[in-house]
Amino acid sequence: MPTPPDRSAGIEALSGLLTGDHAVEEVVVATVDLQGRLVGSAVSPEHFAREVLADGLGACTYLHAVDVDMQTDGGYPRTPWYDGFGDLRLRPDLTSLRRAPWRPSCAVVLADASWPDGTPVDVAPRTVLRRQLDALAAAGLTALAGTELEFLVFRESYQRAARRSWSGLSPASRYNIDYALFGTEELDDLTRRIRRAMADAGIAVESARGEVHPGQYEIVFRYAEALQACDNHALYKTTAKKIAATSGQALTFMAKYDEGEGNSCHVHLSLRGTGGDEPVFAAPHETASRETSRSDVAGMSPLMCSFVAGQLSCMADFTLLFAPNVNSYKRLAPGAFAPTGVSWGRDNRTCAVRVVGSGTGLRLEHRVPGGDANPYLAVAGMIAAGRYGMEQGLTLEPGRIGNAFTMPGLAPLPATLRDAVERWRSSAVAHAAFGDRVVAHLAHAAEVELAGYEGTVTDWERRRGFERF
Repeated sequence: MPTPPDRSAGIEALSGLLTGDHAVEEVVVATVDLQGRLVGSAVSPEHFAREVLADGLGACTYLHAVDVDMQTDGGYPRTPWYDGFGDLRLRPDLTSLRRAPWRPSCAVVLADASWPDGTPVDVAPRTVLRRQLDALAAAGLTALAGTELEFLVFRESYQRAARRSWSGLSPASRYNIDYALFGTEELDDLTRRIRRAMADAGIAVESARGEVHPGQYEIVFRYAEALQACDNHALYKTTAKKIAATSGQALTFMAKYDEGEGNSCHVHLSLRGTGGDEPVFAAPHETASRETSRSDVAGMSPLMCSFVAGQLSCMADFTLLFAPNVNSYKRLAPGAFAPTGVSWGRDNRTCAVRVVGSGTGLRLEHRVPGGDANPYLAVAGMIAAGRYGMEQGLTLEPGRIGNAFTMPGLAPLPATLRDAVERWRSSAVAHAAFGDRVVAHLAHAAEVELAGYEGTVTDWERRRGFERF
């Protein structure tokens, strides 16, 4: 397991960034909003070292209570209107400090949000994940995660895309280039720049390839401790968009841009002992050798079986964490090569949960999240579901063999954002795992999204409803 750097290593890294011929010009102190975007401020290196490192950086309390347009309202459990849009504190996590992949003259550090009295902001995505990781640690376990994130690249710049109302854009490849070693020429320069920028920031690239939708690409980074993996994911999305902008191109991670293949974010997760070397998902050899009646669970420990069973038990209740937007459910639809029902299987990509690998590499792949998912909330949901399965000693149903997309009798996932909000809000497991305020906060964020959508007249409605002549 990659060992995350400790604070002393962070101090040493800081010293290296602030001194010498290649000293940085500013330090970006960032947290993550509900959409998974980096938000924060840039400060001078001197101010960061003198004050921010010890005392944190002030930032408006509304940062975790805004929609995609940075608008807020009074409906959140702790509304920013309550305290007059005062400040919370962003406290840098030095283990995340590095040169900014999109601008090597800057450093970037992820920060944990706390209230002025020092208590964590419970609805901040990083806090939501930390609490699940703390609960795992109390049970002697640690989580490793990796995300496989897809995006679409267009020839137009972001400015031209906006002038076209983000429609009628030209993909950067002309046809399905899934696994192809040709046809990627108009993507190669941009994606190479993204990969190099991430590698230069110390984030190891494992693979990269074209995908199914014209202009679609996937870059996969090496797994890491779960919080670090989510930090890397957030940095990657920002880096990719910034590098695309400087290249005069636009890209999107939205779950479903058009009627073609959507953008997924398959999340791989495994557990180990807190020492980092004990692969607790793999059954001991003597147990595996006796596992003859269920070939689908051969090699899986009882702990892993219960963990996967927890995914299935909680999946519909927790779908909001994996699919947070109205658009998310256009991808989770029949015929879209994404799950619509609750299932698991060994190396079966038609299932919502795919168990893959063996021994130390044995892990689950959650295939519900799309490219628009907030990685911190998605991974927190996976861990909370797995913890529920372990604590309840749930038994794992037989894995599915064949095309799960067409199998009858599967428990359905919520088909719309409104369905997902209702399942989330009424879930006793969600309230127990995350707390009443987090449940209410995320539910209200989804309702803001729904209100914006339902109050908008779409292009489809105009095409459908305007009189023919």
